[in-house]
Amino acid sequence: MSDRTPSGTSRTTSGKGTDMDANLLGIYLNDHLAGATAGVDRSRHLARSCRGTEFGPAVEEVATEIAQDRRSLAHLMRQLDVPARRYKVSVGWAAEKLGRLKANGRLVHRSPLSTVIELEMLRVGVAGKLACWQTLRRLCDSEERLDAHLLDDLLRRAQRQLQTLEELHLRQVTTTFRTPDRATSGASR
Repeated sequence: MSDRTPSGTSRTTSGKGTDMDANLLGIYLNDHLAGATAGVDRSRHLARSCRGTEFGPAVEEVATEIAQDRRSLAHLMRQLDVPARRYKVSVGWAAEKLGRLKANGRLVHRSPLSTVIELEMLRVGVAGKLACWQTLRRLCDSEERLDAHLLDDLLRRAQRQLQTLEELHLRQVTTTFRTPDRATSGASR
């Protein structure tokens, strides 16, 4: 049930006796949906770049899971009656595309620095997603439309993704910043 407070803010009663600010929750989840949209595109781009390398399978798995997590977020938003704001999703998509324009020391071929930067961006995105799952998990106590078991699974998966990205990042850093005899890592093309 949703009603307006004296200040005009929409509140939703969850049935467990606690009011939740539906407007703020909608803004919060739509911001995360925009970030998830950018994350899906960035992770797929990195997976294509790493195809055929030692990093390829791990990056592909993370990219697949990031896309699944975006779908889970959209599903949770529907469960909470939070409409997706297309303009925010479009901004997330556009921001990711613009982020690819950064030069990383090479004009024609992919720089190994590109992989370092993209892994760092994905780590930031997954950390943000982890915070979103933690927030929603915390709201489970007062919001019956949220599934605690699902959120626990999403939290574990995000933690695993973060660990994988951190390991790949450390390996790529070691390879990227070696002096002239740089060995080609799994993702330095």
